Amino acid sequence: MKSRSVRSIYLPRIRIHFIACWVAAVWIADAAGAGHAAVELSQVLAKPVLATNQTWRELQVYLEGRVPAMEPVRSVRDWRKTADTIRRRMLDEVVLRGEAREWAAANAQVEWLETIEGGPGYKITKLRYEAIPGMWIPALLYEPSVVSGRVPVALAVNGHDAQGKAAIYKQIRCINMVKRGMVVLNLEWFNMGQLKGEEWDHYKLNQMDLCGSSGLAPFYLAMKRGIDLLLALDHADPTRVSVSGLSGGGWQTIFISALDSRVTLSNPVAGYSSFLTRIRHLEDLGDSEQTPADMATVADYTHLTALRAPWPTLLTFNAYDQCCFTAGHAMGPLVGAAEPVFRLLGGAQALRTHINFDPGTHNYDRENREAYYRMLGDFFFKDTPGFSATEIISDSEVKTAEALHVAVPANNKSFRRVSLELSAPLPRVEEPPDRGSGRERWLAESRVKLAKVLRLPTLDTVSSDAGWSESGDGWKAHAWRLRLNATWTLPVVEISATGAEEPVLLLGDSSRATAAMVERIQKLVALKKRVFWVDPFYFGDCRLPQRDFLYAILLSAVGQRPLGLQAAQIGAAARWISTVRCGGTPVSMQTVGPRMGLIGLAAAALEPKAIGALEAENAWGSLKKAIQDNVGVNEVPEIFCFGLLEQFDIRQIAGLVEPRPVSGL
Repeated sequence: MKSRSVRSIYLPRIRIHFIACWVAAVWIADAAGAGHAAVELSQVLAKPVLATNQTWRELQVYLEGRVPAMEPVRSVRDWRKTADTIRRRMLDEVVLRGEAREWAAANAQVEWLETIEGGPGYKITKLRYEAIPGMWIPALLYEPSVVSGRVPVALAVNGHDAQGKAAIYKQIRCINMVKRGMVVLNLEWFNMGQLKGEEWDHYKLNQMDLCGSSGLAPFYLAMKRGIDLLLALDHADPTRVSVSGLSGGGWQTIFISALDSRVTLSNPVAGYSSFLTRIRHLEDLGDSEQTPADMATVADYTHLTALRAPWPTLLTFNAYDQCCFTAGHAMGPLVGAAEPVFRLLGGAQALRTHINFDPGTHNYDRENREAYYRMLGDFFFKDTPGFSATEIISDSEVKTAEALHVAVPANNKSFRRVSLELSAPLPRVEEPPDRGSGRERWLAESRVKLAKVLRLPTLDTVSSDAGWSESGDGWKAHAWRLRLNATWTLPVVEISATGAEEPVLLLGDSSRATAAMVERIQKLVALKKRVFWVDPFYFGDCRLPQRDFLYAILLSAVGQRPLGLQAAQIGAAARWISTVRCGGTPVSMQTVGPRMGLIGLAAAALEPKAIGALEAENAWGSLKKAIQDNVGVNEVPEIFCFGLLEQFDIRQIAGLVEPRPVSGL
């Protein structure tokens, strides 16, 4: 009996233990299988849908088709009419938009400070002046100790040099000009020298653009005010006004010289090239000020060069420039566009070129400076006996940055401070009617307005091409290539399980193959959702391999908006998914991340039929966050859509999605 009792006690325990071990083994096997499936899915999702650099090539072709060509010039009258139109449109449609018009009309203050000894025969006066109200520019005025009669004046601008106005090569240039009898204004540039700082970063000027006021305006007005200041001097000769600078200073030189006809001699040094040149020469792609929104809807840099006719213009480029704008590719298109105009206006000898071979790198060293002095001699001092273009050795007169420091107010307005002020009352919108036909009309009109702000392209012709197809444990995946208006190719990946019906359009800031995205996709598939992952312009398979944000702002320069293109692509994909893949069922959209949060929101607002609902995760609650956090266009280019915040913030765009459900915003 005892043994039977033992058996009756222990055998069930053995069975229970065996069953427990079997269940555990099955669970482990299932878990291992699930892990294996996850690995397989991540590997499949990592497979590209598009050919390498396909979006980049499509973008280059798209941009090239939208840069305005320099049309043949047939008569002096026609050219003068064209030149007047370009200057007017550049100011009205690019430079002085929004509050910038008021900035330009304001009385800019000038405050003269101490005068210090320069060197033999000249003095240096420290001053500051306002580019726009509250934004002070430190500057130095080099003047001969004795001035007789009217003398030439010059604006000395500089590029991306941390030393700013104290850069040695710039000081030597200013000293040489003043020793030749000129008056020279050496001004500081934004984010250089004394104005160095995160809030002055050139990629932050787009914060003003977001508010509907041109971030380019302070750059233009700083130069214009400098010329105003020079010509207000009693001894300034208004017929002899020159501007010159290196790199970003070369850009400043051509920009102000083309748009301000008071500049009678211009020498941009290694500072710019045609937009068409830049599209294929990545090193030439310029910063935000060089590539302002909508500039190329009015003119290319070829036009700006031609606008110099018939005034003396020396185009200086370097033979082996390691930075940008190498002579071999940059100079030709500019000369080719400008030369016929100079010839037509009787100034063929006024357009000159200089290629620097010593040292031939990115420089404004002695050989380049002497080319500038020769130009000044030929046109400003042609009646001056004994004028020499040989540089006057002045190294001992170069001063430290501390000695040239100019006091500016502690609350000097930066790009960000101006943007914070601009954004405070925005957006300027009327609240919609509560209900009825008035509200429906408001929704329709607001969608039209949003589409206009986004420069929404029409992508209504969609063809599809099947890509790879894979399957795994409980899922299958198909890749598609959508061709939109024979211009853009969009990758779509569909992942689903047998019996899945409800379509979900998933967008993420990160790649679809990241662990977090794979996990999210698996959960949706387990819920019997048909998941469609789409990469719009700039993301995933559509990312650009190099200088991506510089291409994005160039897209804006030709009149498109990255956000508008992205929203249009998502809208086109949603229509295709709904009609072709899902029998007319609207898709439910999910976005992950602040960038896709905005892109998906814009697409949902403008696509009321194909997109049925929007769920956003980690999205921004306001566009003002870009300014409050001092974000630059180099970080999130699509957010800085010109004038978007002026008319819409996140809440207003979300209102256009109704009556469809929206969450997470």
